[in-house]
Amino acid sequence: MNELMATMGKALHLLVSFDPALWEIIGVSFRVSLTAILVALPPALLVALVLARVAFPGRWLAISLVNTFMAVPTVVVGLVLFMLLSRSGPLGEWQLLFTQRAMVVGQIILATPILIAMLHSSLQSIDQRAWETARQLGAGRLQAFAMLIREARFGVIAAVLAAFGRIIAEVGSAVMIGGNIEHFTRTITTAIALETLKGEFAQGIALGMVLLLLALLLNVLLGVMRGRGQQMVSA
Repeated sequence: MNELMATMGKALHLLVSFDPALWEIIGVSFRVSLTAILVALPPALLVALVLARVAFPGRWLAISLVNTFMAVPTVVVGLVLFMLLSRSGPLGEWQLLFTQRAMVVGQIILATPILIAMLHSSLQSIDQRAWETARQLGAGRLQAFAMLIREARFGVIAAVLAAFGRIIAEVGSAVMIGGNIEHFTRTITTAIALETLKGEFAQGIALGMVLLLLALLLNVLLGVMRGRGQQMVSA
């Protein structure tokens, strides 16, 4: 028990003293995940709008595929990308394996189905007459699209928060295509796994605290967004 408390104390000291190695790892994680979200969001919005507002043959199948991809394990994504990006793979010449760019690609693949599914649900809940009214008043397609996004803004924020929480806490894809390289591709989750295997628990616990605090913050924000969205609907 005393050893556990001592390790917790070391972990807290690493956090509050802004240990350079610890915060470098946190910085890499946030940089990769934020980049992935920013890249994935625009196409996800477009696909969600099409699924929500355009009737076409096979739409139900497309929605089913999106929901299926949400459940794909991160290690499967990592495996496929590793095979594609390795030297013997078809994209080996790009030399992306074991880089932050490869990790961004993996997280984009993981985040996109979540974004599409949640954005589709939010956009579908908006009254169809809102789009038709905007078009009748002379708004262009882009203007009408912007109006729908504004109406569904709480759902959009909730989708972004949920997708961000999913990808920043994943480990399978990150370790397979990132390689857990110190000062370059080491993220919060891969560092926790490494430190645990080494028997050095202080840094792992400190990083785990960061993930727990992030999870708490994201869940609180999601709750606030859902509450505001429901208030808008009832109003």
